[in-house]
Amino acid sequence: MRTLSFYIILLFLTSLLFESCDNTKYLPQGESLYVGSRVNIKNRGSTSRKESKKLAAELNSLVRPRPNTTILGMRVKLTAYNFANLFPKFLRKSLREKIGEPPVLASSLNLEKNRKILQSHLENRGFFKDSVSADTTSRKRRLTAVFTADPGPRYKIDSVAFPTDSSVVGKHIAAHLKGTLLKKGDFYNLATIRDERLRIDAALKNEGFFYFSPDYLIVNVDSTIGDHRVNLYMTVKPYTPIEATQVYNIHDIIVYADYEINDDTITVKADTVTKAGFYIVDPQKRFRPIIFDRTLIFKPGDIYRRDDHNLSLSRLTTLGVYKFVKVRFEPTDTVLGNSLNAKYFLTRLPTMSARAEVSGLTRTDNSTGTDISVSWKNRNLLRGAELFTLSASVGAERQVSGQYNVATYRAGFDANLYVPRIIAPFNLNTNGGFVPKTRFNIGYQLFNRNTEYTLNSFHGLAGYVWKQSMETELQLNLININYVNPLHVTDSFKARMDTNIVLRRTIERQFILGSSYNYNYNSQALQNTRTNNFYFNGNIDLSGNLYGLLTGANYKKGKINYLFGAPVSQYTRLEGDGRYYRHLGGDKANQLATRLILGSAWAYGNSSQVPFTKEFFAGGTNDLRGFRARSVGPGTYRDPNEANKAGLRFIPEQPGDIKIEMNAEWRMKLYSIFNGALFIDAGNVWTHKEDPARPGSAFNKNFLRQMAIDAGVGVRFDLNFLVLRVDVALPVYDPRGGTYDFKKFSIGNLVWNLAIGYPF
Repeated sequence: MRTLSFYIILLFLTSLLFESCDNTKYLPQGESLYVGSRVNIKNRGSTSRKESKKLAAELNSLVRPRPNTTILGMRVKLTAYNFANLFPKFLRKSLREKIGEPPVLASSLNLEKNRKILQSHLENRGFFKDSVSADTTSRKRRLTAVFTADPGPRYKIDSVAFPTDSSVVGKHIAAHLKGTLLKKGDFYNLATIRDERLRIDAALKNEGFFYFSPDYLIVNVDSTIGDHRVNLYMTVKPYTPIEATQVYNIHDIIVYADYEINDDTITVKADTVTKAGFYIVDPQKRFRPIIFDRTLIFKPGDIYRRDDHNLSLSRLTTLGVYKFVKVRFEPTDTVLGNSLNAKYFLTRLPTMSARAEVSGLTRTDNSTGTDISVSWKNRNLLRGAELFTLSASVGAERQVSGQYNVATYRAGFDANLYVPRIIAPFNLNTNGGFVPKTRFNIGYQLFNRNTEYTLNSFHGLAGYVWKQSMETELQLNLININYVNPLHVTDSFKARMDTNIVLRRTIERQFILGSSYNYNYNSQALQNTRTNNFYFNGNIDLSGNLYGLLTGANYKKGKINYLFGAPVSQYTRLEGDGRYYRHLGGDKANQLATRLILGSAWAYGNSSQVPFTKEFFAGGTNDLRGFRARSVGPGTYRDPNEANKAGLRFIPEQPGDIKIEMNAEWRMKLYSIFNGALFIDAGNVWTHKEDPARPGSAFNKNFLRQMAIDAGVGVRFDLNFLVLRVDVALPVYDPRGGTYDFKKFSIGNLVWNLAIGYPF
């Protein structure tokens, strides 16, 4: 490591020493180093200074070739390439090919070609004057290209005319004049004209013009009307094929439900006709035909619409049973008129698969152990594209800390069934490009801490999962059941429970019977180049409300109802997680990411407290990174055992009924797969009312002064398929002390966080 560091420092010092002259020393005889271009705009008052500066940068970005990369004004990569021979053999190739960069020679610059490109770009933007000249400057074997543009006034659109003929396609195009992108008074821009052609083509594709193309549209420009204005005339090219101007209907729909590449689709005939009139080819009867009635948007006799085409493909893909989905539209006999046969070729995924995992783990609380899990998946359980998953796991770990020695054992199973439709007496609007699913879940877990307690828990739910778009997903769980029951508690743990309410609540008997709704929006689910992106996740969790209403439960009056020996939890829990991502230019990794979390939970009726698992916590690798996991709060409360040196164990699980958290992180590209970050976190949890066992826990008007604050830096290793994250944070303000203690700002107080993925 020291040797590698030495060479990195040597490379940097070499760059400083030789940047001024020696990068040109190794150039071929008679050559100069191309160091970039400069664009000057002659501004005669027709454009503002800001617009001229923006136009110059725009033109400069079009010049080719690109000069050698600079870092802080130094051509470090070029220096690495030129001076690779100064380094040992094992580094030379890497320096030249991976880190280094060969010189960009002045002879590779085609000045006239670049001048024409810039001139063409100006004309495409509405600057019709031939106004670009080119020259070069050279000093000490370094050449710079200099382009001077005198663009003159920019032309504006005066009027836009659409086809007025009586043809079918002409009438359809004219009907879309109202939504045109070409607006009177806007500057002429060829890119906008291209977008307008695509807009009209998309509209025509949705109206049955299957064979139409944007290339069949032309916009004629009349720039002779004066006053730097133009008239635009949208027309259909005279030699457009006749089939592109006609509306097509869907005739037959044939689905090859179990298609293999080597299948002879000509000789295989459909063996089933569905109620909707689809022809299904499935000799092995692997799929029930009703799947396609529900999934395909097209029906025989419908007008061809591109949106229905794409929706059908999307819904077939999201069924989760097909590896490849493609469709081919073929014209029918002319006797049938303008009609198409749609043939869907569906190649299925393996129906069943199994997986086993063995992992080792080490936690920050000095516990070490292992997990073994096995899972089985069936993608077509009842021949209706139902997904069934069954998983089972066992695990063990041991925690040793001072006199504290405890072993933990876990075992459990989880089963899920996803049915690709809404099973309900009511209708949900799910006609988008994603197949809605009804979900059923059941599971069990046994949790044993050998010196403390044994818990068993059951859970189950029935609900729906559906997507309105790629960015938006909704979940509605009509029934959500969770039953936790302690089987055995040791006497020593009981004694500790008497003095620590948090320990008592970690194993409390509970029965949750309720419903929940979750809304998720993520604008980054679709890759985009927008400057601003947003994420929001909202959750409503209800339990025991109908049961409490029917039974008249009221804990204040001593009327508490039980099921299976456990009190039925009655509460309302709300949580919102909003995030804003702003792209800062350059690499996509360079962005500002912020997050705000607000949450609150109330217990009433049959419950005096919200269940421990449903409360809020603060602190941890994805939360307040300068504090131990779940250790912050509530409010200004500090666990007296935290600083105890007598062997007592600090219990970091500090729950609250209210949570406020704010995070801000500047993410930046460092080098290759290495990204960096600077961040600050603030937040806390509180109780609605003062907890006598935890003084200072209640939410009050001084809540902003009770926000824990930390700051830190991070390094992320982005491997595309996996992001490894190391964050180092320092507590800036701890509400449990109530002051900014700068004396505690030391290396020993740093909190290290190792995690997978970004924190938000």
